[in-house]
Amino acid sequence: MIFTYQARTADGATRNGTIEAPSLDSAVQSLQRQNLIIVSLLEADQKGKWYERSLGTFTRIKPRDIMLLSRQLSTLFEAKVPVVQTFRTLIGDGTGTTSSARKQLIEVLEDVQGGMSMSQAMSKHPKVFSAFFVSMVRSGEESGKLDEVFLYLADYLERNYILVQKARNALVYPGFILMAFLVVLILMLTVIIPKLSLIIAETGQQLPIYTRAIIAASDFLRAYGIIFIFLGIGGIIFLFRYLRTPAGQRAWSRTQISLPIVGELFRKLYLARLADNLQTLINGGIPIVRALQITADVVGNEVYRGIVLEAVEAVRGGSTIADAFAKHKEIPPLLTQMMKVGEETGKLDQILKALSRFYAREVDSMVDNLVSLIEPVLIIVLGAGIGLIVASVLVPIYNLTAAF
Repeated sequence: MIFTYQARTADGATRNGTIEAPSLDSAVQSLQRQNLIIVSLLEADQKGKWYERSLGTFTRIKPRDIMLLSRQLSTLFEAKVPVVQTFRTLIGDGTGTTSSARKQLIEVLEDVQGGMSMSQAMSKHPKVFSAFFVSMVRSGEESGKLDEVFLYLADYLERNYILVQKARNALVYPGFILMAFLVVLILMLTVIIPKLSLIIAETGQQLPIYTRAIIAASDFLRAYGIIFIFLGIGGIIFLFRYLRTPAGQRAWSRTQISLPIVGELFRKLYLARLADNLQTLINGGIPIVRALQITADVVGNEVYRGIVLEAVEAVRGGSTIADAFAKHKEIPPLLTQMMKVGEETGKLDQILKALSRFYAREVDSMVDNLVSLIEPVLIIVLGAGIGLIVASVLVPIYNLTAAF
């Protein structure tokens, strides 16, 4: 059988190709012997089945499910339950696991029963268990502290989940309000204003400049609105396709951290994630260079990913992490100075833990401030917009009635 694969090397480089093997398990073991981290592995004749890939999108496991799974694994290993029995318990219980997660657990159990280590079995499911997760599990297997490792993972995933949710929630409310305002504005300009403009035009009076501007906008939207809708849909499709390219991801990452006000929130969010990832990996016994490589893949922003990958090369060349980070303006002096102290005292994991908590609190504070600030700003902006439209209609009507 011939399989097509996509994998990553230990340095983070992507590698694609084909491999011949008698079975899927044999193909996995062959690739793992080459020190490759498997991203996807399919039979050659399955590559074109679009419906299988589509179904995979809808069955994606949420971060919350992985967080609950880690917590359950930690509890069972702490109770000295054997690995096989642990997975059988989770599969049979199903509490806190989706049907999709249960399917992945069954496959992991089958591989473990076939002689694979847990980390090897989990590495076959990169969409569920990230390189970060697998590396932590491998360190737990080597040190015999799987219960502690899964506890670290559960705590880390919970912190990360809460942090991301708070940042998203801060942007959901203004986004919803602005969308609602846009819909109301379009309805007024295409339905209400045209009817009122006919009445106003019949009076023959000299209209204020803002009334003429609103009527012109209404006429333009009615005449060319369909064209703009199609252009907007085409623009959104093009944008989504562009954002999937490496250049698009870099551009979006740069835009995220460069936006006024919100950019500062994103910067602190990624710094908190960077420090938390690195601290968790170092605490789990992962070597510094490998910890940096994994952190680069899971930090979630291409700008910071590039910075961490540059730090990998610098550390290999004999530099400290703090000195490597200090070269980049995106890394604040506070972080580099604290990391330098941690490296000099041998307490880098403790310093990183303190930094991750500090930036997490900063994100919490910024989210709370943004939410409290957004409400009055939105009220003023929306009130001014609606007031302008209403005034552009009522003022001519008032002038007409005053003339009589």
